[in-house]
Formats: sequence, C-alpha cells, structure tokens
Amino acid sequence: MKKENFVSMVMGTVGGIFFAIGMCMCMIREWNAFPQGVIAGTAGLIILLVMAAVRRKMQGRPAVELSVKAVGTVVLAMAGALIFGIGMCMTVVWQGLLVQGIVTGIAGIVLLLSLIPLCRGIK
Repeated sequence: MKKENFVSMVMGTVGGIFFAIGMCMCMIREWNAFPQGVIAGTAGLIILLVMAAVRRKMQGRPAVELSVKAVGTVVLAMAGALIFGIGMCMTVVWQGLLVQGIVTGIAGIVLLLSLIPLCRGIK
C-alpha cells in the first residue's frame, strides 16, 4: 500500500466517523447534543478537507485546482448527498413520509451515481 493511500484511508475514516456522529448528534433529538454535534461534524468536515489537500500534496499536485468541472462536480456531489440524506430522514425519522422518502432517496442515489461518468468518463 502506498503511503498516500494509507494516510488518506486513516484520515478519511476518522473524518467520516466524526462527521457522521456529529450529524447524528444534531438530528436525533433524544440525545440533546445539537451544539456538540455541530462541533463534531465541523471537525470531521475539516479533517476530510485537510485529507484531500494532504493527498494531493503527496501526489505532487497542487493542493487546490479550481476549474468549472471541479466546482460542478462538488456541487453535484453535495446536492446528491443532501437529497439522499433528506430521503433517509423522511423514511426513518419523520412520520408518514415513507414512500416520499424512498423516492427522494432514489433521486439522491441517481445524482450520486451520475458522478461516476462525470469524473471517470464513459469509454
């Protein structure tokens, strides 16, 4: 395993766990941990952003490379993840929105799947 892959794996796992736990702390009212959840989620997001910059530096590329395609890809990924998450909340957390939540979740999955041909291309 290459060093950059190992570092990315460790930082991605830690950042993802912090982000996920933070979001759970914010969304589950019974935990009464909204402020702590915002802090944990923000810490996870910062770790994930640092991981992306560190990985690019380890590969010898600039830390940030802005282009229209890169910005569009990030916006599509964020929209897909948010729509997928809203669908999950509609299905699991909110009462009486099972079918609408499933449809919304599938729409989010389709948006996330459209990232594959956008990033890799179709051959």
